[in-house]
Amino acid sequence: MSNELTKADARRKRKASKRSDTLLKALQHGGPVVWLSCLIMGLGNLFAGQIVKGILFAAMEAAMILFMVRPMGGIHWLSMLPGLGEVETKEIWDEEQGVFVYEIGDNSQLILLYGVATAILLVAFVIMWRASVRSGYKALSMKRSGKHVPNIIEDIKSLFDANVHKLLMTPPFLGLLIFTIVPLIYMITMAFTNYSKVDSHLILFDWVGLENFRALFNGSTVIGRQFWSVLQWTLVWAFFATFLNFFFGTFVAMIINRPTTRLKGMWRTILSLTIAVPQFVSLLVIRTMFKDLGIVNSLLVDWGVLAKGDFLPFMTNATWARVFVIVINLWVGIPYTVMQVTGILKNIPAEQYESARLDGANVVQQFRHITLPYMIFVLTPYLITQFTGNINNFNVIYLLTGGNPVQNGMSAGETDLLVTWLYKLSVDNQRYNIAAVIGIFTFIVLSIVALVTYRSSGSYKDEEGFR
Repeated sequence: MSNELTKADARRKRKASKRSDTLLKALQHGGPVVWLSCLIMGLGNLFAGQIVKGILFAAMEAAMILFMVRPMGGIHWLSMLPGLGEVETKEIWDEEQGVFVYEIGDNSQLILLYGVATAILLVAFVIMWRASVRSGYKALSMKRSGKHVPNIIEDIKSLFDANVHKLLMTPPFLGLLIFTIVPLIYMITMAFTNYSKVDSHLILFDWVGLENFRALFNGSTVIGRQFWSVLQWTLVWAFFATFLNFFFGTFVAMIINRPTTRLKGMWRTILSLTIAVPQFVSLLVIRTMFKDLGIVNSLLVDWGVLAKGDFLPFMTNATWARVFVIVINLWVGIPYTVMQVTGILKNIPAEQYESARLDGANVVQQFRHITLPYMIFVLTPYLITQFTGNINNFNVIYLLTGGNPVQNGMSAGETDLLVTWLYKLSVDNQRYNIAAVIGIFTFIVLSIVALVTYRSSGSYKDEEGFR
């Protein structure tokens, strides 16, 4: 098996090497036509008889040149990118009309957005330029060797046969580029500016290098102290929200799955109902019930558990609020875990349990040596996903407590996670630069943790371990 994998890896490397050498070979052996096609895209295809493809490549180049040189085009935005604009909007008194008129100045936000988009467009154009040179070289080589040069109709037909992967992958890749990569790069660049309501830098802002990172990670600053406090609670929350759901969900699933348990279908149906109800509806109802003057505190007063005028501070005390969101998250998350674990329990070979019973193993030992290892092996990717999702669990925190309670002068509440604090910094406080730094930090840390954990797990290392 290892020899087969080694051979497959060698084949992939050879193919990758051939692909990377194609442009170099085209420049070395293509001749004057291919060299000129580096300046005039599609020229090689035109000389090889691929008229339509050559015209398409040339049209792409013409469109790109036109976009770059036109007024307010690519060159303009790239030239503005280093300074992010300097001209402020001016208020000028119009004597004739008797009113103030405004002379619109630069907008750093638009300059940054269009500059980033232009840079990405240039990278995409370089990729297309490389493809055009390779395509022209390949077509000319086929023509010189007497082989058939495919026309545009044959190229289109190949998209539904040999090159179907290109047809199917292009739309999702474009969607990923436009709706994910461009906004992500824009957010990353924003972290190196002073784009913030502080000192009125919402219209015109400047590059500040790593100043935002230093301010956020410095525990002696106000924003730094809030960051480390929120980070600590985020990790505590993610740990308990993930593993309490896993263990309690596993416990409930095992009880329902026991041969002596009756009405299994009814219990699973009841748990499924909590999933069927929209989560935001459930959370808002629970929030109303557990307010200081909500129905829960009112009932406790009526039953004599609390004195009149007293209440349990589910929302106003930091410790109570944190325990409250963890417990409610159990109610929300356990049904999902039960559904996941139920399918896994049914797939564990019954012979393993029978052999364990013959060897004298009790229920706890069977769970420890058979059930738990098998479930961890299978559910490791799921647990990593859940842990990541809980760090970014906006709904439960924001809809239950809104991040409260909040100390005076602070933007982050005692139950805020990094993601809810990021939202508040952006929407409520308009400190977009600090919010961008938090977004970058969260993305990098979660990516590293998820990759390292998964690659170290048995699910990745020993794929056939439980077969």
